[in-house]
Amino acid sequence: MRKRLDNEYALSRGPAVQGRVLLVDPERCDGCGECVEACALFHTGTSDIARSRIRVFSMGSLELFVPSTCQHCETPSCTEACPTKACHRDPVTHTVLIDADVCMGCKTCVVACPFGAPSFDEAEGVSIKCDYCGGEPACVAACKSGAIEYSYAADGSIRRRRRHVLKAFGWK
Repeated sequence: MRKRLDNEYALSRGPAVQGRVLLVDPERCDGCGECVEACALFHTGTSDIARSRIRVFSMGSLELFVPSTCQHCETPSCTEACPTKACHRDPVTHTVLIDADVCMGCKTCVVACPFGAPSFDEAEGVSIKCDYCGGEPACVAACKSGAIEYSYAADGSIRRRRRHVLKAFGWK
């Protein structure tokens, strides 16, 4: 039986990868896009943001930016849809990965994901998605505002609860 986490956020994101997940705080994101560029640079050696595994969505009317990446779902639609099983869960780290050597570029994983996490790399002709950069996410290192953290799931729960309590009392 799966150990129950006290973090509803981590549960919605699937099993914590080695106990750690990407925690995103849209209230801290200023939309600079440095995380997007750092990801592309880490994975491709270029600053071509079309090849990044993280996206920053703008909610223009609200002046809100939301970094978005793979949720590494407990039951990933992308792995179930992939005809070649290039998209798979690593049995050790629990990350959902795409093996570029096996991917045939059908984009089925892109269509299957309810979060829009996988994308298609036109240059390589394969689907791509967040892999936590092997345990040291480049997006986290590049995020000067601290909107993206690679933390233990329970740590994020405590910080978020504290922030909501402070807001409820009008404190910052």
